[in-house]
Amino acid sequence: MADNLDETNGEENGSVPEIELIIKASTIDGRRKGACLFCQEYFMDLYLLAELKTISLKVTTVDMLKPPPDFRSNFEATPPPILIDSGLAVLENDKIERHIMKNIPGGHNLFVQDKEVASKIENVYSKFKLMLVKRDDASRNVLQRHLRAINDHLAQRDTRFLTGDTMCCFDCELMPKLQHIRVAGKYFADFEISPELTHLWKYLRNQYQLDAFNQSCPADQDIINHYKQQQGGRMQKHEELETPTFTTSIPAELA
Repeated sequence: MADNLDETNGEENGSVPEIELIIKASTIDGRRKGACLFCQEYFMDLYLLAELKTISLKVTTVDMLKPPPDFRSNFEATPPPILIDSGLAVLENDKIERHIMKNIPGGHNLFVQDKEVASKIENVYSKFKLMLVKRDDASRNVLQRHLRAINDHLAQRDTRFLTGDTMCCFDCELMPKLQHIRVAGKYFADFEISPELTHLWKYLRNQYQLDAFNQSCPADQDIINHYKQQQGGRMQKHEELETPTFTTSIPAELA
């Protein structure tokens, strides 16, 4: 397998369980973090638990274009994310989520019940994907409306995160999507989150100050290449040589 991308240790005496998360590697260089939304979401969930020292987290990247023999023999063609807990491999996204919630120490605290938040963030990514296809004003406006609904929710709650002043599973789900919307939306459709959405921008500012987000975030180039591949495009050779960049800018009046 590829080298460990990041390791967050628990207590020195080894009393906390070690959890391994296998994630997709970059499709550009085959080593750094790839632009898989689910991989980043579960990375963030587990990183938060590692920060609380309820677990020790080991993250491993796997190049799915050239998976190593031990990966193929253990998991065949199953794509990451894959969670390994005490030798038990959990392979499907919904099962990974359930395992974090029910079996990993502290995990249940991340999974709050909030139907209003769930409905607010449910369709934002599908509207973004539609905009990437249509690239017209109508689809841009629809996405902007969905982002405004999240902005208004944050304004009403007046909290740092979606359900309160501490992060939960909904934040780990939404934050990677917002990054894809910013980076790929700008690149493919000249879309930018409206500066009028001040509460959403404050949320993004909080996002960029989080180790859990920054440690798990793929480079801009990997996010762009992810959607190029979906659209049948080919990577240019020079992209392998580019220094990775990360969009974390905030409008000056909100910085």
